[in-house]
Amino acid sequence: LGDDTTDEDAFTTLGGPDVGVKVGDGETEANFRVADVHTVVRFLATLAEKRAAWLTGTGGEAIERHSILSDQRTVGLVSAQARVSWLCLPRVDSPAVFAELIGGPTAGYFSIADENGNGPDSQEYEESSLVLTSKWSNFRVTDYLDCSGGRAWQRAGRSDLIRIVEGSGRVRVEFAPRIDFGKMSTSLRKIDGGLEVVGSTESLVLRAPGVEWEIQHIGGHDTGIATVDLGSEPVTFELRSGTRATDEGPIPESVRREQTSRFWSEWCDDLELPPIETDLVRRSALVLKSLCYGPTGGIAAAATTSLPESLGGIRNWDYRYSWLRDGAMTAEALLELGSSAEALRFFEWVLGVAEKANSVEQLHPVYTVTGHELGMEAEIPELHGYSGSRPVRVGNSAARQLQLDVFGPVLELIHRLLEHDAPLSTEHWQFVEEAVGAVQRRWHEPDHGIWEVRGPRRHFVHSKVMCWVAVDRAIHIARELARQERPEWETLREEIAADVLEHGFKEQVHSFVAAYDGTDLDAATLFVGLSGMVAPDDPRFVATVETTERFLREGPTVFRYRYDDGLPGHEGGFHLCTSWLIDSYILIGRVDDAERLFRELVSYQGPTGLFSEELDPNSGTALGNFPQAYTHLGIIQNARRLAAARGL
Repeated sequence: LGDDTTDEDAFTTLGGPDVGVKVGDGETEANFRVADVHTVVRFLATLAEKRAAWLTGTGGEAIERHSILSDQRTVGLVSAQARVSWLCLPRVDSPAVFAELIGGPTAGYFSIADENGNGPDSQEYEESSLVLTSKWSNFRVTDYLDCSGGRAWQRAGRSDLIRIVEGSGRVRVEFAPRIDFGKMSTSLRKIDGGLEVVGSTESLVLRAPGVEWEIQHIGGHDTGIATVDLGSEPVTFELRSGTRATDEGPIPESVRREQTSRFWSEWCDDLELPPIETDLVRRSALVLKSLCYGPTGGIAAAATTSLPESLGGIRNWDYRYSWLRDGAMTAEALLELGSSAEALRFFEWVLGVAEKANSVEQLHPVYTVTGHELGMEAEIPELHGYSGSRPVRVGNSAARQLQLDVFGPVLELIHRLLEHDAPLSTEHWQFVEEAVGAVQRRWHEPDHGIWEVRGPRRHFVHSKVMCWVAVDRAIHIARELARQERPEWETLREEIAADVLEHGFKEQVHSFVAAYDGTDLDAATLFVGLSGMVAPDDPRFVATVETTERFLREGPTVFRYRYDDGLPGHEGGFHLCTSWLIDSYILIGRVDDAERLFRELVSYQGPTGLFSEELDPNSGTALGNFPQAYTHLGIIQNARRLAAARGL
């Protein structure tokens, strides 16, 4: 929209779906005209209303109605319509070959439906596994990423997505891969036994013996379409990455399926599950396990990038990487369920990235799952985003932030490993010493905090508390390892605590606050009590719980904060913060309130038991990346602590 002669230069460049609107009289290259600026205001208001209605009413498949597949190298998502709408190859943080989730059908998908294009009547996982079954009235589709033969620990590069169709009738199959998020033109070539994806840097073939394909060129890409009449034998579609071979292979599909199912279920059999929401806790544990990167021990924060924290907004981040904080918290949750392997493997990953960084103090907050530094954050303009939420991002600028809280969760994990009698080495102790040294030198500095605020550094209370946690747990670790006493560490612990208590609690709001320089509220300040810095019955902690409840809780969810973080728009309630409030209720003796809020939280799980990062409390819409490790580890800890509080 414009009324100046210089706007005519812009009008002449518009094409396709772009719209130019001339404001006022005079000759113009624009196709449309409005009378004056008052009309512009009414037009923009109308446009905003229509856009909001479109975002909530005609967006993509609801985030929580997806299911996850994993081989511990990469992760795929299957929609409630049995469409593989998300898959990155060869790793979870690689470019996507199917990105319909954040770019619509033109960004790539792999669909199986009945002959009329209808999706299934129901979906469920096979027992304690990540083998997914979608059922129609006359046939079913079974999906999994092959974990047989020890693949979960092998170097990424060779992965198989397997889809088996069994039953009667006719099904329609559409295979629409898109190289590198669809940024490159994707061609298909018919080969003996299936289709080959041409032009990909990774060898990629679809094995589908006996299936007749029609290749259609749509929007610069090829799509393979087939109609299949089902009979007495199953029809198998096998997307193979890292090979061009389409022969049957030495191991029958039925054996690979059984081994994959056993890979997950046998791991689950050894878990110590609480008697509260046992099935959901088991499924949450499987989600956390699925986000573990087998070859290195890194743990992805989520399976996706750019699922929005606000529909139509720009708060869309790439979570397919391994944060020191998130990974340590994820590993701790699994450790508390009785599985120590993930924690030990994750700490080996931490030691690896610390060695590359030359010192613990130089650690970044986040790395790739292979332990390498992230490249620059970038945008993919070819993708319109989930429900029009742009931009779609790859990479994460948080990797270059200062986040002093990251040492706390890692040392907490080491402390928990000791409590579980896990074997710790001299390298573990050296890391502890170096981490405390880093905290000693830097705890008094401002940083970007747990929420990775993209603005000036501040003295965030949570960051200071987690520095205290790092020192406190180091003191306990030293004692348990029978190392020499460290009185200077005890002095440091007292100094940090005194600083937080003096500057972090504000009488004006009767609460600990986000940062020393204001009175903004932040749910992360609940860690003043959850960490053990102050006693559960300390009036300042109780007041913080009550203030958080009053100002940050909205129905079934809790917001991280309400202050201006330098970004436009808003976000939903954050599920992990809800879990923190539940834990805080338990800590101060409000167990009934904790259980009520927990029941509200778990009611927002998807049909197969998965959660996203956030929730819009007004519409009940799931928001944020999916499935989110933070949410599922919070569910696990809530269930365990509620069971303990109830004496179960």
